[in-house]
Amino acid sequence: MAKQRIKLVPLVDAEQFQNFLFEDNDSVTLREFLCQCPALSTAPIDDSIMELKLGQLSIAIAQEPPDCPLYRPPGLVIAGGLATNDKQSTNQSTNPTSTATVPAPINSQTQSETKPDTLTTPSDDDFPADISEKDAVKLAYAEQIDSVASFLRTGLSVLVVCEKLVVAHLWQEMARRANLNPIELTVPDEEEGGLMPRSLRQRQLATLKNLINSLKQGDILVIPHLDLLAGGSDTNLPTESRELIELVYKQSDRLILAFVDRSQDIPEVLAARFAVRLLISGVSRTVTYPNGEEKNIGRALVTAEEASHFQDFDPEGLYKNIAGMNPIRLRHAIKYAVQEVAGTEQVPVTRLYQAIRAFKAQTSANFEVPDVSFNDIGGYREVKAELSKALNLMTGSYDLPNEKLRGELIPRGFIFHGPPGTGKTLFAKAIANQLNATIQVVSGPEVTDMYVGESERKVRELFAEARRNAPAVLVFDEFDSIATKRSGRDDGGSRAGNALVAQILTEMDGFRPDVPMLVIGTTNRLDIIDEALLRPSRFKAVTINRPDIQARRAIAQVHAKHFSLDNISPELIEIIATETEGMSGDDIRSLFRDACVGLHCESPPRVPDALRFGELVGLLRKAAIDRNASVAERRTSALDGFRSGERVRPTVAMISLTPQDNL
Repeated sequence: MAKQRIKLVPLVDAEQFQNFLFEDNDSVTLREFLCQCPALSTAPIDDSIMELKLGQLSIAIAQEPPDCPLYRPPGLVIAGGLATNDKQSTNQSTNPTSTATVPAPINSQTQSETKPDTLTTPSDDDFPADISEKDAVKLAYAEQIDSVASFLRTGLSVLVVCEKLVVAHLWQEMARRANLNPIELTVPDEEEGGLMPRSLRQRQLATLKNLINSLKQGDILVIPHLDLLAGGSDTNLPTESRELIELVYKQSDRLILAFVDRSQDIPEVLAARFAVRLLISGVSRTVTYPNGEEKNIGRALVTAEEASHFQDFDPEGLYKNIAGMNPIRLRHAIKYAVQEVAGTEQVPVTRLYQAIRAFKAQTSANFEVPDVSFNDIGGYREVKAELSKALNLMTGSYDLPNEKLRGELIPRGFIFHGPPGTGKTLFAKAIANQLNATIQVVSGPEVTDMYVGESERKVRELFAEARRNAPAVLVFDEFDSIATKRSGRDDGGSRAGNALVAQILTEMDGFRPDVPMLVIGTTNRLDIIDEALLRPSRFKAVTINRPDIQARRAIAQVHAKHFSLDNISPELIEIIATETEGMSGDDIRSLFRDACVGLHCESPPRVPDALRFGELVGLLRKAAIDRNASVAERRTSALDGFRSGERVRPTVAMISLTPQDNL
């Protein structure tokens, strides 16, 4: 009688598998053998064959191509290289009338089974009892994880752009759902001894070379920090980056999953190695559980105990305050807010929003929580009305047919232009306050850098940080210094300026409509701003001129209250508003500041009456006249000296700073 022939692919050491076969085990059944030495078959095995003795079988170790489908023997549960006997299947095999079910093929790349997702869906009105950071990432980014996993299953390498904080949880879940064996590129230990110690990058490259060469079918190479390994632009590639590019292209058939931070840059030639690039940022309004049910993120990522601390907790209202945060940072912010109110009874939900905003400011460089409102800015009713309309669009105050339309109506940014001292930055802070947002004010010249590519990198980092802290307002003071009209000249300065404007345009076009974020530029030279930035879909220009008499009256009232000069009569306020024609809001503020100093810091005290304010207004006008005359005199002197061919002598201020022998 011919023996039944089967081909098996061992899941244990091949030598151990063969030794067991060659031993005197003819009385052992195939089921018992596979419990000891797990293996998959190249063809479905009937349940009745599992009860045959090894002596009745002809078993061969398969040498099939990698794409050959493999099958799990019936009745066996294989996990982590071990096999157990499924009793139900055994019972079925003893029944001669039972029909054996042909098992489905296993993905030959993994030779393992995808573990089921352990996330459970709370009922509609319930919050989860607890949630880990890993589960928060899996819930918040379920759609993106599934998308990456589908690309990986088809053999396409993927480059993911996301924040470093979520990388570890993302790659593990992506590999699990793709049913692949992940091989992580880790930081190698420091080398001991050796005449020429290698740098960290060099050691990582050596490790990467070994890993990529040893990848087998079903393996995937995971590079969690590709940007740190190969940072830089195409124009300035370090030696290690060139070696890395050569290595990954040489092994172009290897499957790679890599991650970079959005604030970092990698050479385009390296990014092109990946068939798919995917951006993951912020959080969506809803999350999807493994069973397909959707929940608002404010209900899915906040525990019942945490929500109980705040009266009228509103998951939808929470989203407006955390849209730009990744799920791990969101969990940190909620824990921080709960800690802030620990030991007290229920507090208004506004305390939660205030705590989240404070958390953002404390954990992010240069971001602050503004305390300026529109009530602190006198006058400018037309400007306030225009800005309030845009803010109401962003906060959802208007009832629109759908959210997509709202996204198209929301402005991405404003350019406040007008003379100096008219309160342009103050308006930006008031906007941030009304949005319950954090704000970062950056001076335009601080962004520029002498090194190629550094200015663009700073812009990327600023926008990335603002997105992480959304709702956020990013203010560029002296915007004209980084957004001047692009030039067709081929000199280095023009190329650098053009690249900086192009980077700003790229960042402006990358806005998510559901993430409340505004970019504001302030300038007194709107005429030199690049026209592409002035398109209505990017920056909306808002004129903030010197205040008219109504605005000056309101500004005077605001500052009289601010500096505790409550005894100033309405008649004096009216006189001040009339006599300060042509002055800016900052000039008017300086009047009340100096009046406050005279009242409290001089001896004898200077009473802030009409005479005192008349003196202060006169000093301001005299300073302005002297300043203008000095500028005109310098210009005339320089022009006359140029016409006569004489060398212009330096001013007194210049002499004090210039060695005499150089005159």
